Amino acid sequence: MWDNYIKDFSYYIHVEKALSRNTAIAYVMDVEKLSRYVEEKEWNKRPWELSYDDLARFVGECGKSNALSPRSLSRMVSAIKAFYRYLNVEDYTDLNPSALLEAPRLPRHLPEVLSVDEVDALIEAIELGTDEGERNRVMLEVLYGCGLRVSELTGLHIYDLFLAEGYIRVRGKGDKERFVPINNRAASLVEMYIKEVRPHVAVKKPYADVVFLSRRGTSLTRAMVFTIIRRAADAAGIKKVISPHTLRHSFATHLLQGGADISDIQLMLGHSSISTTEIYTHIDISRLVEVMERYHPLNK
Repeated sequence: MWDNYIKDFSYYIHVEKALSRNTAIAYVMDVEKLSRYVEEKEWNKRPWELSYDDLARFVGECGKSNALSPRSLSRMVSAIKAFYRYLNVEDYTDLNPSALLEAPRLPRHLPEVLSVDEVDALIEAIELGTDEGERNRVMLEVLYGCGLRVSELTGLHIYDLFLAEGYIRVRGKGDKERFVPINNRAASLVEMYIKEVRPHVAVKKPYADVVFLSRRGTSLTRAMVFTIIRRAADAAGIKKVISPHTLRHSFATHLLQGGADISDIQLMLGHSSISTTEIYTHIDISRLVEVMERYHPLNK
């Protein structure tokens, strides 16, 4: 009964809303769960015939019976709301029983951040003298210097580089493009890598324009980049549990600490909402609290 609506919804969020592939798939699966729930209850209702109470009961039962985490439940509520917005936009109905549906409150975990000295130590821990070592150093410089997601780094193409002009083009979530400044040191290293290191790799045809290549001449995987960073952290003696995203968090935090405007940081990170970027103000405040506790005489 709901199949056509869900099929069209899938197209809508993939193509028209340009959600990332993983998010779109998760949203469709969540709406399919709602559809199965309606069938199991034998309600014989079309989507807009459900009430707020029906939807709230569904979310509540999913939280109990499936032991879903608050984050998964929150995503489920977002999926249901997106589904009803789609039904409204496509003029299936003017009703929206999900309007008052609330997601569970999520605990706000502050991401791990490296100090400037730790970033320097991480990069310096990369062993040079090999093509892989030179490549790895450049990748870390770009990850930190531009605040990229790991998928943006591995998806970087030569035609996305505007090094003389001081910026690069990246494709973020939902294939949204943005232009990000690149500092002189990182730009020089990228140029060196492309001219002196990358030509040593036998590039496979589909990857001819990919900037960072594996030894096999293919694009690097996310797992490879994770491994490179964790090995560098071990070599640098960094005890924090870090990932490529840690360098992105560090990039944003260091900009904020240096006095950058949060709206500028939002643009560079490619956040669609300023509320996502505001987590870095919490990181900065937590650092100030630590300073107060450590140095204020009343805390001694």
